Amino acid sequence: MSGIISSDEAEHHQESSNNMHNSKWVIDVKEKLDKSNEVDEWKKICIYGIPVCVKDLNRKAFKPQAVSFGPYHHGDSHLKQMEEHKHRSLLYFLKRSNKPIQSYMDALHRVGKHLVDSYDWFDEASDDYRDQYGNYTDQFLQLMMLDGCFMLEILRTATNTSDDYVSNDPIFSSHGKLNIMPYVRRDTLMLQNQLPMLLMDTLLAVENGGKPKEEEFLNKIIVKFYTQNMLTRSLGKCLHVVDVYRKNLLQEPRHKVLHQTHSHRNDETVESSFDIIRSARELYETGIRFKTSKTANLTDISFRGGVLRLPEILVDDTTESTFLNLMAYERFHVGEGSEATAYIFFMDRIIDSAKDVSLLHSKGIIKNALGSDKEVAKLFNELSKDVAPDDSLDHVHKEVSDYCKMKWNEWRANLVHTYFRSPCAVLSVLAATFLMALTIIQTVYAIHPASPLPGPPPST
Repeated sequence: MSGIISSDEAEHHQESSNNMHNSKWVIDVKEKLDKSNEVDEWKKICIYGIPVCVKDLNRKAFKPQAVSFGPYHHGDSHLKQMEEHKHRSLLYFLKRSNKPIQSYMDALHRVGKHLVDSYDWFDEASDDYRDQYGNYTDQFLQLMMLDGCFMLEILRTATNTSDDYVSNDPIFSSHGKLNIMPYVRRDTLMLQNQLPMLLMDTLLAVENGGKPKEEEFLNKIIVKFYTQNMLTRSLGKCLHVVDVYRKNLLQEPRHKVLHQTHSHRNDETVESSFDIIRSARELYETGIRFKTSKTANLTDISFRGGVLRLPEILVDDTTESTFLNLMAYERFHVGEGSEATAYIFFMDRIIDSAKDVSLLHSKGIIKNALGSDKEVAKLFNELSKDVAPDDSLDHVHKEVSDYCKMKWNEWRANLVHTYFRSPCAVLSVLAATFLMALTIIQTVYAIHPASPLPGPPPST
């Protein structure tokens, strides 16, 4: 019958189908082999998708709760409410700039390839924003325009440039800045929620009549938005908001300290096995004093003359999310460095319990706006989970460890740990010391009794 296919025909059909799929795969591999230098491709990426193994550390830390920027979280159901506010802010931006939207879109077309290459495309959502050849789509540029303008309007709240919004605006009014902006600020520091700095520089140049703003202009606004402080040093070319924020945390100290953070990977004088460093409380018992560094630079950690200096840090409910994203950026962006990771690794080593946090708080190093000291200790311990050991602060580890190993310091620590841990123990030691002193005095008098006082001279 004509409708029946023989086994030989079926086998031939299957073989042809397999050959067709294999040939497509072979062609695809050949095309990839013919592509440009792989090094150049990786250099373009600066905004990364977070893999599941890292997200599992704290999913909330990597997922925006109020607003999406860029393609990774665009369209998430819980963020759609903010899209209306983005469109409204776009109208304010265009009206204030007095430039047609087409001028902005033309400028974005000229840098579109650079913008789309900034992202590490890792899921099916990329089909909406770039074609099979890796080129950007119109939908991608529209997203960049909308999100880029909204980001600029958000950042400008620190400079009062966007004060032309109505007094009851849900986002940009005084009420919105107080109640909504903190959530937006936290979301802007998530690695998957970044926009290329090139995007915002391009929009600002069009707004400025085609003239690019000076390199530090946007850096200054970003630093002011997050810290309420003015940028005091040049940060140079930055890739996105997280990059600016991180570089500001790592600014070169205004006052040089004896020990600067550096790598000892090739230094034979420092052991690579990571000297075990004791908790802050135990270090204090060996006689080590704690003082704040002269700057808030995360690398401004030094040890000299029995004094361990650490930068002051404010710990609040955004600290965990911020540092997890900073460390993720250092983990994925090759050649960026690992200073934030090294800082967290060091703090985890000296913080074991609430007592350690309490000590550092009393010395002005930790400003606790999170809650109990126990919560702060848990935060630092959780942050260092699955973090690869970093040797940037090995020299400090070794110097502190060597100091603790000195005989007198070991005896002192043992004495304090054994006899001076509680008021009762202190009183017991004092009482025992007093009794011992009385016993010694009594023994001395027994061995050498007091001589009788001389009497009056005999009368003549």
